Order: sequence, then structure tokens, then C-alpha cells
Amino acid sequence: MNPLPEVIDALGFTSVWTYLALFLVASLVMIWRLEALLDHGLEGTALGTLVMPYCSGLGNLIFVALIASRQESGQEVLTNCLVNNVTNLTIVLGLPALFWGLQLAGGQKPAKAAPSRNGTPAAKNSEPQLTRLSLLLTIIAALFFSGVTWALGSDGRLDRRDGLVLIALFLFWQCFQVIDVLKHNVRRQQSFGALFYLDLLFVLFGAGALYTSIDWLVAWLAAQEGDFINPGNLGWLSGWLMVLPNAILAFFYAARGRADIAYASQVGDGHICIPLCLGLSAVLQPLPLPAFFETGIIILIGAALVHGLCVLLADGLPKWMGWPLLAAYAWFVTAGLMA
Repeated sequence: MNPLPEVIDALGFTSVWTYLALFLVASLVMIWRLEALLDHGLEGTALGTLVMPYCSGLGNLIFVALIASRQESGQEVLTNCLVNNVTNLTIVLGLPALFWGLQLAGGQKPAKAAPSRNGTPAAKNSEPQLTRLSLLLTIIAALFFSGVTWALGSDGRLDRRDGLVLIALFLFWQCFQVIDVLKHNVRRQQSFGALFYLDLLFVLFGAGALYTSIDWLVAWLAAQEGDFINPGNLGWLSGWLMVLPNAILAFFYAARGRADIAYASQVGDGHICIPLCLGLSAVLQPLPLPAFFETGIIILIGAALVHGLCVLLADGLPKWMGWPLLAAYAWFVTAGLMA
């Protein structure tokens, strides 16, 4: 049993502001130690696609468990995932692009050149190309997952069989990513040291605190009776809440010139929501599709296409592309809340 809520209650600090602060502090602790993983055998794109999504997407997984335990409508899970994913690929990447631009060529740590067979250093220019190809593959996966979800939901819901398909797709993708990271480390003659696992332990502790805060905040949101803050908008409110750590990651790494991590963390977080969260929820109970499902999926696929083309043709997201992404998000929110 988690003792942290009892400690907070005993100290007399139980309030929504306490748990919001805990939520943000836990997110910052994870960012602090995730940064260290770059020095211990995990390159930027893998950090964004393998480790960060599980940390920033933990709240969405918790939400799936909470909805299932309360036997509430799984439609809130679908709303939560759509809000999370569309927000990540539009406003969370669009705003940093407006401030700093998201250029993949800037800010990356130079790779240690491995000696070639004739004793001369290997070409150093391959790292940016490899990063771009890895990111493109991640974006293509997001397109594929979104398209498959759209097709599976053509009958108006996601049932148990659909959920198993989505989970299988996610597991296949994760196996592919793990093997890719191991191949990368073999090429660079690099291995995971003891400090890597120590930093990963810190990340897990932060994730535990994140679990506590989200568990309490979701329960608090479900008990409110305001005009907008009420259980009827639980999917939207929880989706926006769980975007906060994603936004912190994006702004932090974009400001540091690490567009590769900012990009991969947002796209990778979407892989946790779609297909994993939707798959798990659909296995537990059928998910009826909300009225704005098709609009959300279209915007999600469109945003992923835009990011893929920008990475392929412009080596990142130009500043001016932030405005169309913000406009797409405004369309999504309007269509969703007016549905």
C-alpha cells in the first residue's frame, strides 16, 4: 500500500495544490535523471522513444486502471488518449517551435568516432542522419498506430479483439526499439554501466510519486461539480493534466537545443496512449467512440504527416510551422467540446 498519501494527510497538506506540486516535482526529478542517461549508454532518440514515454505516459496507464476499477465508461479513456496525443503533436511541439525552432542539427553531443579498419576515424557526420532516420521511423509508427486504430474503430467501438491487436502491435514495436538500442551500443562499443541503472532507479521513484499525485488528482476531478470541472469532462481534464510532464520535457529539451529528444518524447508518448492504453482498456471493456473521434484521428494523422515531412525535408520543425499546429489544436478543442 502506498504510504505517501497518508504522510501528506498526517502533515495536514492534503489539497489539490499539494498534489499538483508533487506532480510537477516528480516530473522534474525524472527529467533531471533522464538527462544523465544520455551519458550512460542511451542516445537521444532512444531516450525519447523507450524511457520517457513510460514516465510521461504512466499517468495515462494509471487512468486506465482507475476507470476499470470504478467500472466507468471506457469512453473517458479514449477521450483522455486523444486529448493527450493531439495536444503533444500540436501545441506541445508547436509552442517550442515558435520560441526556439526544433532543428535536429543543433545541440546534439558529438559521437565518439570509432576507428575504422585502416586506423582512420570513422565519419562523424553519420550521427545526425541516423537520428533523423530513427525519428522518422518513430513518426511512421505513430501514423501506423493511428491508422490501425481508425480502421478498428470503423464499427463504432473498440472491443476485446481490437484491444489484443493494439497491444500486440505495441509489444512488437517495443521489441524493435530495444534491439535498435542494443545495435546502436554495439556499433559505438558502449554498454550500460552501473550508473545507468542507478539513474533509472531514480526515474522509477519519480514515477511512483507521479502515480500518487495523479491517482489523487483524478479522484479529486471526478468528485467536482462545477460547470466544466465535473465528471462529465473527466477525459478532457485528465488528458490536459497528463500533458504537463510532456510539456515540461518538450520545453526543457527544446530550450537546450535537443530537438531530437523533444520530438521523440512527444511522439513516443503517443505510442503509450495509442495503442497500449486503448488496447488495455478495450480488453477490459468495449470502448464506445466519442463523437469527435474521427476529427481527433484526422488531426493526429495530419500532424504526424507534417512532422514527418518537416524532419525529412527541413531537418526539423521551422518556427513558422508552430502557427498551423496551434490552429489545428484550436480546431480539435472546438470540435471536441462542441460535440
